[in-house]
Amino acid sequence: MNWQEQYQLLRQSLSAVHEAGEAEAIAALVVEHVGKKKISQLKQEEVRTEETLQLQQILQQLLTHRPLQYVLNEAWFYGLKFEVNESVLIPRPETEELVDWIVKEVRGKKYEVRRTAAALATHHSPLTLLDIGTGSGCIPISLKKNLPDAEVSAIDVCSEALHTATTNAVNNEAEINFLLLDFLDESKWNTLGQFDIIVSNPPYIKTTEANTMSKHVLDYEPHKALFVPDEDALLFYRKIADFALQHLHPGGAVYVEINQQLGKETVELFQQKGFTVELRKDMSGNERMVKAVYRL
Repeated sequence: MNWQEQYQLLRQSLSAVHEAGEAEAIAALVVEHVGKKKISQLKQEEVRTEETLQLQQILQQLLTHRPLQYVLNEAWFYGLKFEVNESVLIPRPETEELVDWIVKEVRGKKYEVRRTAAALATHHSPLTLLDIGTGSGCIPISLKKNLPDAEVSAIDVCSEALHTATTNAVNNEAEINFLLLDFLDESKWNTLGQFDIIVSNPPYIKTTEANTMSKHVLDYEPHKALFVPDEDALLFYRKIADFALQHLHPGGAVYVEINQQLGKETVELFQQKGFTVELRKDMSGNERMVKAVYRL
């Protein structure tokens, strides 16, 4: 059997658990992953026995609704390849937009922050960034690769996630200061320094929203990184705002991904704490990102 025939077989099998367009896209990605070439280059080449076995193993996992990224143990984000597993969320295109917002703003102007006299006295005072709830490390690693002079730190409450993030930093040759820390425990905040930019894609899905989510997400991705209680859906944003009041350099900024249904409420939360807020929509037109600036 050649690769074109194998692709058609995969596509047909995957249509049992995916819509037609998605089945086609996944089948193509699987073929290219196993064949190690673009599908257009493979077509008439014969599939070797070991490759056929690998394809069958992958298909069996996909038919259980296991996400492709976990099956292949990889995902692409902002032009970089990341290892992913069930201890971390699969990186999303909407989060790429958040990273792109930061990169373009930093590159487009000198980030104006008022440092302490001691910091101003040093000959070099690089931009400092903190990612809260880093997961796979896709946010801080992408920022470091595109803003190489910045000092980037990242925290997570999950040791398995930090192991994955550290592996990704090594693989992408990005120097990140990773820390195991429960951000919701305010007594731990004094172990962190001052930052020019605080970024986070925190848990923001209300528990009751689980009913509308696909099995691919609900059965495999880490619930701790997804869900917050219905009665306190803005828990992480309140904590991030309070942390920023203590740990953000004057003129610095907070960038967060948000629940599309809670844009107005998230904006009001930051405004009530004294921040100037900008709300942005994602590529699908959903309210998805907030930038909050605190000026004395």
